[in-house]
Amino acid sequence: MPRPAFMTDASSAPAIPVTIHRGDYRRPEWQIPDIALDFALGITMTRVTAALSVVRAAPAPAPLLLRGDGLAAAEVRVDGAVWNDWRMEGGDLVIDLGHRDAARIEVDTLIDPSANTQLSGLYASNDMLCTQCEAEGFRRITFHPDRPDVLSRYRVRMTGDKAAFPVLLSNGNRVATGEGAGGTHWALWEDPWPKPSYLFALVAGDLVVNRDRFTTMSGREVELGIWVREGDLERTHHAMAALKHSMRWDEEVYGREYDLDLFNIVAVSDFNMGAMENKGLNIFNTRYILADPDTATDADFDGVEGVVAHEYFHNWSGNRVTCRDWFQLSLKEGFTVYRDQSFSAAMGSPAVKRIEDVRLLRAAQFPEDAGPLAHPIRPDSYQEISNFYTATVYNKGAEVIRMMATLLGAERFRKGTDLYFDRHDGEAATCEDFVCAMEEGGDIDLGQFRRWYEQAGTPKLHLALAQEGRDWFMDVTQTIPATPGQETKAPMMIPLRLAAFAMDGSGALLPERLATLTDAVQRIPLGQFAARPALSVNRGFSAPVIIDLERASGELAWLAAHDDDPFARYEALQQLMLDTLVAAVSGKADDREAVIGAVGQTLEGAVNDPAFVAEAALLPNEAFIGDQMVTVDPDAIRRERLALQMAIGTALENEWRAILARSAPAATDPSPEAKGRRRLRGVALAYLAASGLEDVPGLAFAIFSQADGMTERQAALATLAHGDSDERTHALDIFYQRYRDNPLVLDKWFQVQAWSQRADTVATVAELAQHPDFTLTNPNRVRSLYGAFAGNQAAFHQADGAGYRLLADLVIALDPRNPQTAARMIPPLGRWRRFDEGRQLLMKAELERILAQPGLSRDVTEQASKSLMG
Repeated sequence: MPRPAFMTDASSAPAIPVTIHRGDYRRPEWQIPDIALDFALGITMTRVTAALSVVRAAPAPAPLLLRGDGLAAAEVRVDGAVWNDWRMEGGDLVIDLGHRDAARIEVDTLIDPSANTQLSGLYASNDMLCTQCEAEGFRRITFHPDRPDVLSRYRVRMTGDKAAFPVLLSNGNRVATGEGAGGTHWALWEDPWPKPSYLFALVAGDLVVNRDRFTTMSGREVELGIWVREGDLERTHHAMAALKHSMRWDEEVYGREYDLDLFNIVAVSDFNMGAMENKGLNIFNTRYILADPDTATDADFDGVEGVVAHEYFHNWSGNRVTCRDWFQLSLKEGFTVYRDQSFSAAMGSPAVKRIEDVRLLRAAQFPEDAGPLAHPIRPDSYQEISNFYTATVYNKGAEVIRMMATLLGAERFRKGTDLYFDRHDGEAATCEDFVCAMEEGGDIDLGQFRRWYEQAGTPKLHLALAQEGRDWFMDVTQTIPATPGQETKAPMMIPLRLAAFAMDGSGALLPERLATLTDAVQRIPLGQFAARPALSVNRGFSAPVIIDLERASGELAWLAAHDDDPFARYEALQQLMLDTLVAAVSGKADDREAVIGAVGQTLEGAVNDPAFVAEAALLPNEAFIGDQMVTVDPDAIRRERLALQMAIGTALENEWRAILARSAPAATDPSPEAKGRRRLRGVALAYLAASGLEDVPGLAFAIFSQADGMTERQAALATLAHGDSDERTHALDIFYQRYRDNPLVLDKWFQVQAWSQRADTVATVAELAQHPDFTLTNPNRVRSLYGAFAGNQAAFHQADGAGYRLLADLVIALDPRNPQTAARMIPPLGRWRRFDEGRQLLMKAELERILAQPGLSRDVTEQASKSLMG
């Protein structure tokens, strides 16, 4: 028996960050058309035998480089014989094969999954074995090139104790099973479709399954399975329905049919990401699979539906056509986010879905574009690829695809996607390949549009109305702020949907049209009007830009009431609120009465369209208000936002009470109308609470106690969490006692307290970090407390720096265990330049303290160092 290679402690050696540049890409010198993996499974010891059929792809003789992370090679076999011409370079295995053009390489590896706290590679989660290989986790399982442009057909054999691992799953189709000696059993899986190593997956454990079937458009039967822990089965029905809906939608909208006999999903409680699209075996964070009305809010149900669709859509936009290298990550992620957004819009309210997507973009991606970690959707360099799973790559990447769809129109966009899928099926493609397919299929020149892939930063459009006689024009000045490494920018190609209205109520002066911006300064003719029009611009948020347009008095309020584009109505009211809040924070006169009047007018549609009204009536969040200011003043922002919220709550008390007086829809009613009513009831309760009325804590507690589902229960709890009433204490205790054994719901308990507007929130978060139910080993729990706290602007930016110290302490403690999750906590500290000098010094000090830690991971080193240089 050959000597095995052992997995070592990767953290024992300090990480030395190396910058990888997109321009240095070279095609692989070896390809691996076939790979056979044999796993002898165990929680504390798993043996992996990997047999790689390698074929030389480069004309000049080059050694075979197999990446490894924490692995130590003891013996290598080539074509069945022990081979001695190999060496270790760092963690990598280099094998000199001389002038051979093909060979079969075999290596054994021993791994301890129970010690893998990084949750990358093969690891244990609650006595179950599972994998996460994107982006570079496969090299923690066995030596391999581990790059996405090396595609292989996989044959996987798993053997394990039948009592411990009654279920054995991998990619592709199960072709054989059998019994082994000593109470073991085995399963053999084959995936007929070549795939990169990051899509490899394995799960072994004691699981139960929700089974169903789907008939494809060509009549093939596909067996579906969602695998979960005992006791969770009844909470998988919504995910199964979402899967079937997404399979049918992808056939109808993109003509894409599923290509295997099986499609399996496994829910895992310990997971760094939301989910993973491994071919035929998707692995999900339990958060995005388990849902029932008692434990999940309407937003949770929507999240499950969207993420299930996203991972399924990856079967084509990511798996059948994968990315050549990790700089092309947005090729699969941006495109697939656009696809899942379109699917969710089709399943519910397109207007509300668009509002939600834009709110997320502004909350997560706009600050990223304006900070030290700004990067194009196709980055030029990185030190740790895990740090580029960002809102820019995903959400801005989706907006770039949406803009192409807008420029081409539905029919030509479909021609472009058909061409892309057909041309690159089975290949590792690039963003340029996608744009070329759009150009050819859509018969359009996208030369200038390619700058969206090259330039970081959010374009700013200064718009001004100009008049020459009866002719009216829109003058546009386009600027893109400097970002790290990109001081000067060229003008972008920007599709801008616009319309114009007469404020006297006579109707549209200019029906919606698409204006394509290409120059730094540009004049757009609007038409001949007798008076200044009310301009509706960037309708549907047709481009991810910031608009600066000086409005006439009363124009925003009029558009909020009369614009025929739902998103534009929402945007007008939000801008009116934003202008009022920024003025108040700056000590200038504000238009509070106009906001109250506009919200009141919006509430008149509460019966017919409660979902839209709920979104439109919400005030902009504190972080977005701060984004409008040269220097963010978190204390003043909170003060003025609470004051405006109180004014709206007080002035419209009767309207808010009328909304709550209507009977609540049953929690089991998933219709868009019922979801909208529940959402609006939560907004109404929050406004009444802000008004300071004495009876509101009792009213909120009554709603909390009587709620038949989580949506209303959590909304009431979150409202109470902001105050200091006895009802708050009782509700938090009741919620904890009821759900203390349900990890996903207990995350909500931590989260509502971290989001609290109370003055003692920093102390509360510090206390909760010591709670027996808080753990650093579960990423969901870390995000529920610290992630929520870092987004609580006024609390996190407490003037004495206590919030900064809390977050830095977390990063330092978490980095040795889970560098990916630790690194994702750093960006809030990296926005230090936006704050006053005192806060700047405190934030920089914490970044320096993080960087001073010995043995810091590449993930955290890159994030902290770039944030500090910001």
